Amino acid sequence: MPRIPRGQVAGYAYHVLNRGNGGATVFHKAADYRAFFDLLLAAKAQFPINVFGVCLMPNHFHLIVQPATDAALSPFMQWWMTSHVRRYHQHYRSHGHIWQGRFKSFPIQHDAHLLTALRYVLRNPVRAGLIEHALDWPWSSLRVPHLSEPIPVEAPTDWPQWIDQPLFAHELVTLRTCVNRQQPFGTEDWQVTMAATLGLASTLRRRGRPRKLIEK
Repeated sequence: MPRIPRGQVAGYAYHVLNRGNGGATVFHKAADYRAFFDLLLAAKAQFPINVFGVCLMPNHFHLIVQPATDAALSPFMQWWMTSHVRRYHQHYRSHGHIWQGRFKSFPIQHDAHLLTALRYVLRNPVRAGLIEHALDWPWSSLRVPHLSEPIPVEAPTDWPQWIDQPLFAHELVTLRTCVNRQQPFGTEDWQVTMAATLGLASTLRRRGRPRKLIEK
């Protein structure tokens, strides 16, 4: 199956994620999480990237960013991932793949969809049953706000409490589809426009063989 092309145009927010190779745990202790955050800050200092939200889970991470220049996302991620793998192998005296491969990403519309995506990311530990409230998770920008920049849309004033509210079922389904297919997350018209702009039209097509029409 051919790789999905990467849309990397400046000025748009992107949901980025990666998982441990084979679903393996990547962050084994608090120091591992802290080191990954330190590397994120170092990457931000080198590349024109704004971070709107980040959440680390034991075997994967979610990140919402906005590149300030075209094609800044890939080198930012490459530096961050490569630096982490080097640190991991040095620390644990290991070798081989740590992450499953290249990261996944998809653009997000700058409106309520961005807020929904941030809720999806920051509430991940609650959905996983690790904590009761999102603010209780120590490894996210909700708990460590200096990791992120202000978001470009108006946010609820009761931000932590708002994040704690569960997503609607249709929002979860849509976001998981966007994660799996790397398709733009927004209104239908915006999806079509962004897919055409970023070369992501294939992400909007139905997978599998078309159904046969039965003549009656």
